[in-house]
Amino acid sequence: MTVQAIRIFGDPVLTTPATAVADFDKELRTLVKDLTDTMLDAPGTGLAAPQIGVGLRVFTWNVDGELGHLVNPSLDLSDEEQDGDEGCLSIPDLAFPCKRALRVVAKGWTMHGEPVVVEGSELLARCIQHETDHLDGVLFIDRLDREWRKKAMRAIRLADWAGQDQPEPVVKVSPHATFGRAI
Repeated sequence: MTVQAIRIFGDPVLTTPATAVADFDKELRTLVKDLTDTMLDAPGTGLAAPQIGVGLRVFTWNVDGELGHLVNPSLDLSDEEQDGDEGCLSIPDLAFPCKRALRVVAKGWTMHGEPVVVEGSELLARCIQHETDHLDGVLFIDRLDREWRKKAMRAIRLADWAGQDQPEPVVKVSPHATFGRAI
């Protein structure tokens, strides 16, 4: 078990778009295991590679006892929306109402380079959208309406963990780099 430190709000890696995975190798499989171990230890519903300082397009989830991962995801979202509170391991102990698509079809790859399609609704759909946002450098508070975003930012400023020093990212990648497979 290799549990990694989870990056907290304010760390630049959380707002930097991740680079597509190009190599489906042992290092990627180790990353997926580290993400899974860290997510389960937290415990969390999902965890994206940037949250442990790795700038690659990979995330894991644990929804209703189902563990999974997705590499280089692309999403098709339903027009129908859901409302609900959302939180984040990188914004500890806080949750705010966030609209998301009710259903999602996610296309991507397994850690072995095999194509995969994941369909989900409600919590799984919310999780997949949330984690894919992390890969795009977007935090869920960026999706809140104006009133709730103001409340969220105030709560973050008052949080015990606000302003803590962060370790250096494991992988530094230009946000303009274009590597990997197109989906």
